[in-house]
Amino acid sequence: MVHQEDNSITGSSVNPKIWFITGTSRGFGRVWTEAILKRGDKVAATARKLESIADFKEKYGENVLTLELDVTDHDQVKAAVEQAHAHFGKLDIIFNNAGYSLVGTIEEASINEVRELYETNIYGPLAVIKAALPLLRKQGGGHILGTSSNLGHVTLPVIGYYCSSKWAFEAIHESLAEEIKSFGIKVTIIEPGAYATEFGSQESLKFSDGMNHYEDFKAGFFGQLTNMERGNPDATPEAIFKVVDSENPPLRFFLGSHNLPWVKKSYEERLATWEEWGPVSNAAQDL
Repeated sequence: MVHQEDNSITGSSVNPKIWFITGTSRGFGRVWTEAILKRGDKVAATARKLESIADFKEKYGENVLTLELDVTDHDQVKAAVEQAHAHFGKLDIIFNNAGYSLVGTIEEASINEVRELYETNIYGPLAVIKAALPLLRKQGGGHILGTSSNLGHVTLPVIGYYCSSKWAFEAIHESLAEEIKSFGIKVTIIEPGAYATEFGSQESLKFSDGMNHYEDFKAGFFGQLTNMERGNPDATPEAIFKVVDSENPPLRFFLGSHNLPWVKKSYEERLATWEEWGPVSNAAQDL
């Protein structure tokens, strides 16, 4: 039996939105997909292993299309986006959510490990966007969402390459927003802080081989992470719905209460440094 929508969540099934979402098997992807379906919208839910999302089909029937998708396989990405569009007749929201973190210092991580990280966190989302844009243009609009992080503005040691992938993700989406605005296509970067999801699980992390030089430093870093306050992921869907239901959604949207103070402090420090060195910078303009 198809699950009946819960209209206590923002939105209704009168004009349901149709979503294409990557990485729906766990973490935010699963939480958001479940909430989207509960409010009566329709979803093309994707994951690397189809069996990991089979329960969506059992609970929500025709409102969900489950697709096996490895975002690093760009031919498979194109086929999945086109299949979802053909199945539902349109796609209102393209949500790039798949990703993982590489744990290792800048020296420890291998070039191949960094390349693989970017294949999933950058090139995969790009493949989805490139496959979706012709369809969104033809239908006259849509909304592209991407899961970034507060680490798209600030950095932490030991996961510096993950941070770098989110900085690249942010820049790409900011340029994209200007390029496709005239087509009626909106862009929003979702920037979560620390949440109690499976993102920190072994399935969502890859570890570089360690070097003795960094053992003490990493032990202290992981100790700090253990004491970090984490938000409840089940508190987030309502905020996502407010963004996608808005006539004028933001380009960037912080998810959680800790992001703004941290990022604001970081930018204040950057501005102060640029100001301090301003005379030297200005002197380098002209002879």
